[in-house]
Amino acid sequence: MDSQNYDIIIVGGGLGGCAAAIHAARNRMRVCLIEECTWIGGQITSQGVSALDEHEHIEQFGGTAAYYELRNGIRDYYRSNYKSSADAANSAEFNPGNCWVSRLAFEPKAGLKILYQMMQPSLDQQHLSIFTNTRVISASVREDKILDITIENLATHEKAIFAAEYFIDATELGDLLPMTGTQYVVGAESSNLTDEPHAHAGKGDPELVQSFTYTFAVEYCPGENHTIPKPDNYEFNRDHQPYSFITEKGIQYRMFGQANGTPGSFWTYRRLIDALQFGDPAVPNDIALINWHSNDFRGGSIIDVSPQERQQRLQQAKNLSLGFLFWLQTEAPRDDGGYCYPELKLRKDIMGTEDGLSQFPYIRESRRIKALQTIREQDISAEFQSGARSKNFDTSVGIGKYWIDLHRCSDADQGLFLETKPFQIPLGALIPIRMKNLIAGSKNIGTTHITNGAYRLHPVEWAIGEAAGALAVMAIKSNKSIHEIYDDPVILKKLQHHLVESGVPICWFIDVSLDHPAFAAVQWLAGLGITTPEAESLFFRPDSLLSKKDAMSWLGNANLIFTMMHEIKSSFIEKFVEQDEIPFSRAMFVQALANTLKAFF
Repeated sequence: MDSQNYDIIIVGGGLGGCAAAIHAARNRMRVCLIEECTWIGGQITSQGVSALDEHEHIEQFGGTAAYYELRNGIRDYYRSNYKSSADAANSAEFNPGNCWVSRLAFEPKAGLKILYQMMQPSLDQQHLSIFTNTRVISASVREDKILDITIENLATHEKAIFAAEYFIDATELGDLLPMTGTQYVVGAESSNLTDEPHAHAGKGDPELVQSFTYTFAVEYCPGENHTIPKPDNYEFNRDHQPYSFITEKGIQYRMFGQANGTPGSFWTYRRLIDALQFGDPAVPNDIALINWHSNDFRGGSIIDVSPQERQQRLQQAKNLSLGFLFWLQTEAPRDDGGYCYPELKLRKDIMGTEDGLSQFPYIRESRRIKALQTIREQDISAEFQSGARSKNFDTSVGIGKYWIDLHRCSDADQGLFLETKPFQIPLGALIPIRMKNLIAGSKNIGTTHITNGAYRLHPVEWAIGEAAGALAVMAIKSNKSIHEIYDDPVILKKLQHHLVESGVPICWFIDVSLDHPAFAAVQWLAGLGITTPEAESLFFRPDSLLSKKDAMSWLGNANLIFTMMHEIKSSFIEKFVEQDEIPFSRAMFVQALANTLKAFF
């Protein structure tokens, strides 16, 4: 049996796994990325959800530099490979799908192309190895430390043993956790355990896991008939789900037209290609992603069930999605009267599968580690936040923003949708309470069933993965364990400094973008607790003149953290603070202060 040794092994090639791999490999680690599907990319490729679920600030702030590299690369892919209208091509916020739920929607192949493009230098330099169509079948563990894993190629059934100093579980379902004996949670916790207002009453319920979905893409081909054969259990799924343009909240959509009180049509909801934006014969018609409540499978979880039960539920979920397509083609009400849209063509090539469905179901909820820090509803829900931001975590290694959006777990469950404030990703949520060299790198971090609904989306998963990669790099380079890093304020601040220098925001300041010269200083000093954000806004106001009050406050905060501050006071107070006016902008001051403080690290 073949054997390989690496610095870091990342199991799961979704967005979190890719982000971790890119970060670690660019920091010259020997990295191995293992993915069960034939495509890396997870949500945006093999799961077909290539209409990004983001937030209103994303075009200016809220993602990491690498995440923007991915987004910009996708836009450039369409500019380079297709003719498009001048307005579309020249727009910095070009959206190939021109859909209303996402600021960037595209075909999975574009995401796959750019991910490999981002990884190619590391592949060429042999810092990164990628194994697709490969799964982990077992792990060797001693004294809470993973020694190695055994992998199997799903096509050839060849096996190999891979060892590493650190392992990152970035799988969609937290597959490494049961294999390694890592403590984890599944489903809904009891409100007695989390004190969350919307937690499950009484005992926890491991069966209450968010529904998963087999997505698919269709092309609108006017005048043609592309009706598929009727899938198994069609009538039951049609009536039970039910199949409808009416949402579970009672909002009525139209197929192509915009109904009153709606943001757009069903068709443009997650449209991937808007043909009107392209003057290219290669793009004759619109293509839309179908990911709707009608094909959310809520007939049972696929976590911790027998292989037979898992396979049965996956097949039922496939029949549900194909049944929704058949309903659209044969029974859906037409905008112009009558029924059925047989001109919807299932584009099997979009998903790269024989049945036209995504290679892997879109997974919303995973096993979740029992972590050093568990994020609760009270930490991020707008109901509990008096200011502009969610609870401050001084161990922040990333940020995110999305609603607490729980899709129904069962027929009896009603789901949940709550407003949040912009939130952070605390380092402790990535670290298991016991395992020494395993890091959570995806939807398996220390959230609850409820807060998972806000931390599962594209840019947040990316930020989690990037932080996981950075943590593994720091552990190896510093010769400190992940638990030691968490417990040591000095090295933890080094990790935060490394992250912000790499273009990873850890605090919310929407007016200091990644390309601002003061970005790293603003982020790091806020993470240190030296600068204090405005309570009622997400602004830092970098170009405003610094007030004497803020200067004294920031230096006072620094003095609480550092020793030998007389040197800093001499260079700052004598020159600026004791004057009636301080000739520094807020950005200039934090840059100068950050440069001085770096000497302490």
